[in-house]
Amino acid sequence: MALAKNRVGGAAQGVRIGDVALEAGVSTATVSRALASPDQVRPELRARVHAAVAKLGYTPNAAARQLRVKRSRTVLVVTRKRWSAPFFAEVLRGLDAEFAAAGYAMVLGNVDSVEGERSRQLMDLMFSGTIDGTVLLSGLVASVDGRTMFDTGLPLVSLCAAIEGTHTILTDEDACMARALHELIALGHRDFLYLCGPAGNYNEIVRWQALSAAFEAAGPGLTLTRASQGDFSMESGVEAAHEFLAAGERRASAVIAVSDENAIGFMTTIQEAGVNVPGEVSVLGFDGIEFADFCRPALSTIRQPRFELGRTGARMLIEAIAADTPQEPIRHVLRNELDLRASTGPAPMRSRP
Repeated sequence: MALAKNRVGGAAQGVRIGDVALEAGVSTATVSRALASPDQVRPELRARVHAAVAKLGYTPNAAARQLRVKRSRTVLVVTRKRWSAPFFAEVLRGLDAEFAAAGYAMVLGNVDSVEGERSRQLMDLMFSGTIDGTVLLSGLVASVDGRTMFDTGLPLVSLCAAIEGTHTILTDEDACMARALHELIALGHRDFLYLCGPAGNYNEIVRWQALSAAFEAAGPGLTLTRASQGDFSMESGVEAAHEFLAAGERRASAVIAVSDENAIGFMTTIQEAGVNVPGEVSVLGFDGIEFADFCRPALSTIRQPRFELGRTGARMLIEAIAADTPQEPIRHVLRNELDLRASTGPAPMRSRP
């Protein structure tokens, strides 16, 4: 599986801030301000500096570290613009609890692409000397004007998605997805439908690959169908439910969704159409959000330790900040819990071998 990359390498050998100043036709002080406090530099001068940085391959890591001799006790947390509030709210609560206990404040920002004006603003903030470190909940590393978040010299921690070059906190999504399939097979299910996430998303890739591999290993006599398209939302689950209902007698007896929200939208829609859950079809979600506890029937799910994800990520960033020198990236994996409840049961008689 491809991981997100640190797309900008180290600085060209021997390139100094004075070389950047000469190339841009400005003073070294202007270069420093353009990189550390861009709001204090006129846009045309800032553009010249950034162009020179990109041309010469200058990486101002050392300069950024010098600017952070005095700690701000403030960290940046970057999310996506389109995000799952029911899932990430608990992760943010864990982050905030741990940061607050250590005397840190959190600043939230959101992006949906590695480039663009919002990414530029967050990059400028990271270069300003007012941020001690960054947590990425977006799966993205911003890259603007030849600079990336790696060039700030700040420690980076990624949660829920593997990004090469960052400290990373993950869960055992792949192993738990395989466990879920095996449990449903043990209940007599042979025909499965997977409600997928957005194409290219890290978690969608992990979950689908794990489910596919477990399906292949389970042997003959099983069928696995993938929804035509989807994302993590309830609306996506509703759309998948309409496809499911249109399939008639060719319906799967077990549905595995990429998220609880997706599963809830699906289950609610088919129940409204008169399909019994789990009598006619079993439904399994992923994430363990609070809404899953209040469904009728209660949604079976793969519970992610969301609060602990936040706490662990915060502790890792605090330790990296305290180290004050670049460290080899650390990867830590937390264990999920398979929680089979009322929305899953034995396969209907028509589906059994």
